[in-house]
Amino acid sequence: MNLQDQRVLVTGGASGLGLATVRRFYDRGAHVVIADLGGSIGTDIASSLGTRAIFTPTNVTKPDDVTNALSSFRDLPLRVVVNCAGIAPPCRILGKKGVHDLDLFRKVVEVNLVGTFNVLRLAAESMSKNDISGDDRGVIVMTASVAAFDGQVGQAAYSSSKAGIHGLTLTAARDLAEFAIRVYTIAPGIFETPMLLGLPQSTQDALAQQIPHPSRLGRPEEYASLVEHIVENPMLNRETIRLDGAIRMPPR
Repeated sequence: MNLQDQRVLVTGGASGLGLATVRRFYDRGAHVVIADLGGSIGTDIASSLGTRAIFTPTNVTKPDDVTNALSSFRDLPLRVVVNCAGIAPPCRILGKKGVHDLDLFRKVVEVNLVGTFNVLRLAAESMSKNDISGDDRGVIVMTASVAAFDGQVGQAAYSSSKAGIHGLTLTAARDLAEFAIRVYTIAPGIFETPMLLGLPQSTQDALAQQIPHPSRLGRPEEYASLVEHIVENPMLNRETIRLDGAIRMPPR
């Protein structure tokens, strides 16, 4: 699929993996919708990029917010949606502070899994009205995590939500195949996101040493590069690919 003058929406697009994806697709000539929370720097990012970028305040769990974001650049067909919005508050099932808060578990699943599904279903509805370009009417990329497979201590909610995204991938691809919409999931390992870059350098170095090769944190641009290839390669469908330098996460 040629990205020139196509409409692309990226949730969580104001930081980290989402921001790298926004920039890459904009550089490829796409019209990019940055969908992120109202308190983010999305407006500044859109202004710095140019007229083919727009920021739409979006809570991915709210259907009206997502519908509004999907309607941006409505004169162009929506061809690509990339789901990067997510949260990862740590909490043990049973720890020194007591039992895992149930509302916290619900919130993580609501944002990461329900939010991703909310965007998926509404994006698919919009894409189903497109003419076919190449082999597709549209492509939806979701973001899981290696935590879906190697959940660490304190990641009960996060791992569950990301495992749910992995489990959704095949069903979604099968459901949407008749509409010529592809669905793919990326499970990143340890990347240079704002959360990790806020850790002490010694901690970052220790995490990097756990990665077999290359022994460094992943770069958001490498995630964005894979998203671009998924969009451009029509045979990539219904799979979750680990983007992790061969790491298998230890318990801690």
